[in-house]
Amino acid sequence: MDSDWPGYRHAPAYTPSDSTDGPAFASPLGTASWGHDGFSHDPGFLASQEELRCMLFTIAQSAAPTRAGSPAAQGHARELPHETERLPLRPALSNTRRVEYLKNYVGQVAPWLDMFDSQCTFRVQIPALARTFPALLYAILAISARQMERKEGIRNSFDSIELYQEAIRLLSPLLQNPDPKVVAACVLLCCLEMMSARAQDWRRHLEGCTALFDAFGINGFSSGLLQAIFWCYVRMDVCGALISDGTQSTLLRPSKWLAPDCNEDDASRLFEAVQSPDMQANYAVYLCAKTCELVSDRTQFVELAAQNECTGETFNHRWLRLWEDLQQWIQNRRPELLPVHTTQTKPFPQILFLHWAAISSNQLYHTACILLLNIMPKSLKLQPAPTISALWHARRICGISLANPHQGCLNNAIQPLWIAGRLFSHVSEHAIIIDIIQKIEGETGWGARWRIRDLELAWGYQVPRNWGSKDYKSPAAD
Repeated sequence: MDSDWPGYRHAPAYTPSDSTDGPAFASPLGTASWGHDGFSHDPGFLASQEELRCMLFTIAQSAAPTRAGSPAAQGHARELPHETERLPLRPALSNTRRVEYLKNYVGQVAPWLDMFDSQCTFRVQIPALARTFPALLYAILAISARQMERKEGIRNSFDSIELYQEAIRLLSPLLQNPDPKVVAACVLLCCLEMMSARAQDWRRHLEGCTALFDAFGINGFSSGLLQAIFWCYVRMDVCGALISDGTQSTLLRPSKWLAPDCNEDDASRLFEAVQSPDMQANYAVYLCAKTCELVSDRTQFVELAAQNECTGETFNHRWLRLWEDLQQWIQNRRPELLPVHTTQTKPFPQILFLHWAAISSNQLYHTACILLLNIMPKSLKLQPAPTISALWHARRICGISLANPHQGCLNNAIQPLWIAGRLFSHVSEHAIIIDIIQKIEGETGWGARWRIRDLELAWGYQVPRNWGSKDYKSPAAD
């Protein structure tokens, strides 16, 4: 077992959702007109995905032997396919194909996994570990194959599914004695699942890794490899919370992102003590997660009368504290997270950053501010400033995406663009946002265009397919 694997601790009861449960999201996801490729409905993928999910719940439950197993997880366990019932795997990949997938992983996939990691753990360290750890190697090959299939529009390739199945087969016996390489493989497979998952299935795909992190106490301040893996995972968790449109928090509550002995009131000092632009960017992710948590609590209190103390002065205090933390973050950013140039163009300013982590962390700051302003207590009065305008933040979200085409940060912009895009009313603004979203999917292979349908619902009209800013003559820059 690796030296940076944390000790077991008793995990709280964790109940996996059923595939038919969960909130209904606005997005229809899966309409052929927006490029759905059917991968998430493939019987072989569904069977293997369910097997991986159940294995993760099983090992998570083993960390708390005194706790009764989840009924839902036990029920699914009886349905796991027997080894002989697997779809047969094709012969091993040719060396040429394997090299192609590895090159694509390093050049196209690892950058967004390493978005907030200057050490490039997923690009450098994890492939090196995979040389002697086949399960991790197959996970790398699988996610790379899936990304190439998505980006190139390949509909009849079975490489990604077969590599995914082989990775799971190799992981199965190792989960009884897990180490960080196993966790890395699981997160890579989770990323593969998210790449083309339906919105209503996001949380289901994330649940297995959530249980694993929770059971073994992996957090944002774990040492070595586990820290990089953790922050890669929780960025997806935040995206899942944003997708829920205020109905749900992150699966792994933000309090569990911190070191075990850290109080949430001391979170800012904990992040600042690291003295790293990467960790300061991660603090923006944490604050966005805290915002999703507050929005969810408020929604459940208002709509479901949940007894979560999200009312009166308690709510006002939580809101104001979080707002102040966000404004301190933007004011105290390290030089690496500041823009190097801002051009005041219409309809959106173009804001250029040089550091990878600066791009998404600043977008998440603006996203969190929009969400908070949407639920601002009427009794609070803020000092007049641009930051109290949701539209001001929305324009900056779009401007950051326009000026920063770094592939590693594109897919993290999908949900912020959707949240910002709903606030605009002019067709020229809509055209630019659609163009950005279409380019994100085209350049990364990450499913993005389904959000256009959600924007159509907000805008009140249907956008012609393959329509973008090229079809609208934008106003000249100032």
